[in-house]
Amino acid sequence: MDGFIGRRTELDRLDDLLRTVKTGGRGGRPGRAVLIRGRRRVGKSRLVEEFLERAGLPHVFFTAVGGSRAEDLSGFRAEVAASGLPGADRFSDLPVPHSWDTALSLLATVLPTDSPSVVVLDEMPYLVRADPSFEGTLQKVFDRTLSRLPVLLVLVGSDIAMMEQLNTYGRPFYQRGTEMVVPPLSPHDVATMLDLLPAEAFDAYLVSGGLPLILEEWPHGGGLWDYLRQALSTPTSALLVSGERALAAEFPTEAQARTVLGAIGHGERTFTLIGRAAGGINPGSVKRSLEFLTGRRMVAAELPLSTRPSRETRYRVDDPYLRFWLSFVGPGIPSVERGRGDRVLDAIRSSWTSWRGRAVEPVVREALWRLADNGLPAGTNAVGGYWTRTNDPEIDLVGADRSPIAKKVTFVGSVKWLENKPFDHRDLARLVGHRSRLPGADENTPLLAVARGGCTAEGVLGLTPGDLLEAWA
Repeated sequence: MDGFIGRRTELDRLDDLLRTVKTGGRGGRPGRAVLIRGRRRVGKSRLVEEFLERAGLPHVFFTAVGGSRAEDLSGFRAEVAASGLPGADRFSDLPVPHSWDTALSLLATVLPTDSPSVVVLDEMPYLVRADPSFEGTLQKVFDRTLSRLPVLLVLVGSDIAMMEQLNTYGRPFYQRGTEMVVPPLSPHDVATMLDLLPAEAFDAYLVSGGLPLILEEWPHGGGLWDYLRQALSTPTSALLVSGERALAAEFPTEAQARTVLGAIGHGERTFTLIGRAAGGINPGSVKRSLEFLTGRRMVAAELPLSTRPSRETRYRVDDPYLRFWLSFVGPGIPSVERGRGDRVLDAIRSSWTSWRGRAVEPVVREALWRLADNGLPAGTNAVGGYWTRTNDPEIDLVGADRSPIAKKVTFVGSVKWLENKPFDHRDLARLVGHRSRLPGADENTPLLAVARGGCTAEGVLGLTPGDLLEAWA
């Protein structure tokens, strides 16, 4: 796993912004800002470090620690003084700034005026929480000073909801920065990093969620069970600790929302069953918790995709790693800490096939959406599933021209993710029956089968894990 894997799109976008800084921009304002957001431990800071290393420019990289404003200002002064910016050593002789207005204004005096530089403020939400005036101060200094200098201001944050809000109407920094989302590494990146076959790469993706810290622990070319045996024997492995740290950061006070998330993570998908599994909390509290979780992109709320309106909302944990962690790892941590990770491994083995079959469905849908212009029926702009209250029928894949209420259904499909069991004529007959009961579909609607073991049935477009992997190539 040598070298830096993936992130070509993100690095290209940062290069484009830096190119604008170098060429001077418009109106004598070459300075640019970019707001980077993404889940914790997804590799945002590592991406920026790689960008800085490739750019080879003078820069300062400051990371807030979530303490007081005074602590952040002291840390900022120390980072600037230790940086390679021209005249940065003068910061060592200065007292700790008493405000961010002073600190950022002083920073501007040591930035080069005739060549580009980069300023990184990592974990920016901490700065906003510690000092409510920080946003306004940053806007003022950027407008008056930093935008007039050849500098790229990189603002990084793991609090996705807050980072989104920073660039919304009415906030001080509105429309001053380009937004960038750093996703987890894709299944294709996982295959490349670990040198795995396509089907094995999807297994690794479902367990790791594409988080670099977990993948760095994964033996090169190693199988799923070898990795899990190793990780579950180490209480400090990234597989174990990343989930707990992420939840502690996302839910410092919202214990009820975490309880609801746990219920969804254990497999409950409907409003009523989630409330029941969460200890019978009242519907109003369940509703508020679900709104909080969907607002923070922790949970996805989905509706059946067809030409008929439906109110049968279902919920699922949106992050693949957290989906796995909540199902198996979190509940098993006490056993791992007592040296009985083998019990957790046995629990995963007993449920793996059924759990994986459902967990892979949203990944397959994303792959098909990405492949919509490459071999799928024309007009496919949305990919989802279809279900009724009684799950009769329940259809894995539905392609349509739009969602959640389609004008036209473009295909109907099934996911069969079993080892060495292809999609055969019996599976096809079942899919044809489901198609006849899908609003908007008829006998001419194309059929699609996504099968881990291949497809032997005729009259259906068959896709394999290798075909899906190309969606992220």
